[in-house]
Amino acid sequence: MHLGLIGGIGVAASLVYYQRLASRVADLGGTLEMTLVHADIRELITNNLAWKPRAQAESYARHIERLRAAGCDCAAITSIGGHFCFPETEALSCLPLVSAIAPLDAHFARQGLKRVGLLGTANVMRTRLFGQMVQTGAVAPQGDLDAIGKLYQDIAVSGACTEAQRAEVFELGRKMVQDQGAEAVILAGTDLNLAFDRDAGYPVVDALDIHVDLLARLATGRATL
Repeated sequence: MHLGLIGGIGVAASLVYYQRLASRVADLGGTLEMTLVHADIRELITNNLAWKPRAQAESYARHIERLRAAGCDCAAITSIGGHFCFPETEALSCLPLVSAIAPLDAHFARQGLKRVGLLGTANVMRTRLFGQMVQTGAVAPQGDLDAIGKLYQDIAVSGACTEAQRAEVFELGRKMVQDQGAEAVILAGTDLNLAFDRDAGYPVVDALDIHVDLLARLATGRATL
């Protein structure tokens, strides 16, 4: 299956998707066929903060049309926060849209996780992954979620994480585990791998890996749409 990825939201996340997809497909003994289009992270942030799902969906739909023209069989958004308009995008999409959020809940249930902590955009944390977690309880950091979301967005836009930023997000995760009963911290922002490139001292699950695994299985015919 020819995968179509909406990238650029941010660039670092797109690179990680590409690297991990290529590696996972190789592990499965297949060949990766993939096309990537570049979207505008600043447009996404503006529409997300203003909660304009229709505007963002229309932008995605234009990118998906380009992916269809390139021969792609399906499309995926390489941003967890960028899924805030998933239903609206799905309604406009000319290709099947592969969610990054839908597989997470089932994965956590299979792992026996009852309660997880979320790190990502303000709206991801505030809505507990847009209300799509039905089998697993989720908590957000205590405090100003807009400020925490801005911290994440600064990392995503710059494509790099300073030591001070890393220390802050590590502490946010530690408090959710220690004070709020989270059994693991979910990196529900695809650029958070820039911060969590070393041991945080508590269990961490990168949502990107769950999405990549599904996409790799689709690419190699081990899963169907």
